[in-house]
Formats: sequence, C-alpha cells, structure tokens
Amino acid sequence: MSVSLGGHPVLSDLDLGIEPEKFVAIVGPNGAGKSTFLRVLLGLVKQDSGSIKIFDQDLDDVPAHWIGYVPQVKTMDRSFPALAVELVLTGILNAWPWRRQQKIRERAIVAMEQVGAAHLESRPLSTLSGGELQRVCLARSIVREPRLVLLDEPATGIDSVGEADMYKLLERYQNQSGATILMITHDWHAATHHADLVLLLNREQISFGPPGEALAEENLRRAFGHIGHNHKLKFLMP
Repeated sequence: MSVSLGGHPVLSDLDLGIEPEKFVAIVGPNGAGKSTFLRVLLGLVKQDSGSIKIFDQDLDDVPAHWIGYVPQVKTMDRSFPALAVELVLTGILNAWPWRRQQKIRERAIVAMEQVGAAHLESRPLSTLSGGELQRVCLARSIVREPRLVLLDEPATGIDSVGEADMYKLLERYQNQSGATILMITHDWHAATHHADLVLLLNREQISFGPPGEALAEENLRRAFGHIGHNHKLKFLMP
C-alpha cells in the first residue's frame, strides 16, 4: 500500500497482515506517516495503490460500527458546553445528542462503566483532567462494540498513573471483547510491554513483528533515517 498527500509520498511499501485480537503498536518519528495510516483505515484518506481488507472485507464495505477511534486528547476542544455522557453518545449518533433517548443513554453508561468512567457521566468536559477525558474518549470509541480500535497517541496529556490505568483498561477491554487494537505511540517501553506486535514506520514499513524483533537496534537506526515504496495490507479473519 502507498499513500500520497498533495502529490507528495507519505507512506509506501506497507505489506502486512494482522491477526484478530492482537494489540499492535505503531512506532516512528514525527512525520513518519503514523496518523496518516490510521486516517486511511478510517476512510478519511485514500491510498494510491495496494489493497486494504479489514476482517476479510474491502475497506469501503466495512460497517462503521466495526471501527472505534480515540484521537489525541490534546486536539480536543474542552470548552464545548457538553457533558461527558454526551460525548460518549456521539459515538452512537455521529452528532451531538440534543435529544437523548433513555435506551441510547443506557448504552453510553455501560461503555463508561467498562472503562471506569461512569462516575463522570454528568461532569462538563471542561472540568475533566487529561486522564478522565481519555477514559471518556475510550468509552466513546467502544460504545458500539467495535472489532477494531484505533488510538492516536492515547498517553499524550495524561500523567504516568493515568497512562498505567489506560493500558490496564485497554487490555481488559480486549480480553472481554476480543477486539483488535492499533495504537500509535512514541513510547518504546509501552510498545515493548503492552503490544503483541510492533509496526515501525518512517514513511515506509521498516519492520513488523514481535517487539523484540521489530525494535531491534538496526531497525531503529533505519526508522530515524530513510525512505521507501508500495503494496497491500489486510486484517485476517479468525
């Protein structure tokens, strides 16, 4: 798979298959194409070449509820006058819930309970700490019980205690749901200790495999150095 933006190559030479129920860390320097990769999987950016399948479905045919997304907390505007539960509800409605149906609200509360955020239900977004907001965003991403969860640097803006709690929540959710998780991170320690597999990028696929292999010294040297070429990507069926 290859991707370009504005006529400039951004990603090339991606060719990998990810088994279901795996936790994958995506690692690379700034500008390596990590967020672009997630945007392709979300259908927000179109690849130039190569094919993408998610659970044996072409990307264009993947139901929206199969994918959950957690953006970077630092990119969110907390001044919006909304409650935590209302942000979670947008994961179901794809819009702000000016009218709330009790049945839908109950689904939001269940998702918040799964990530230890039920007590934040009626809190305004502006009053949440980074870790609390991250929990609410995670609840939003799983409220429709996705099979694939994408996280863009989820530890950004939260302290070390909140970060440890977040990884516990992700692992617990994965164990309960069987979801596949893809997480962008700059933290090699987190990738080594929490991920089953690591995708190392720098505008091309440098390495892909178990953390100890993917993050070998020679691969890290390449990742913070040079560029490459095309192919295909697929998420395999169970």
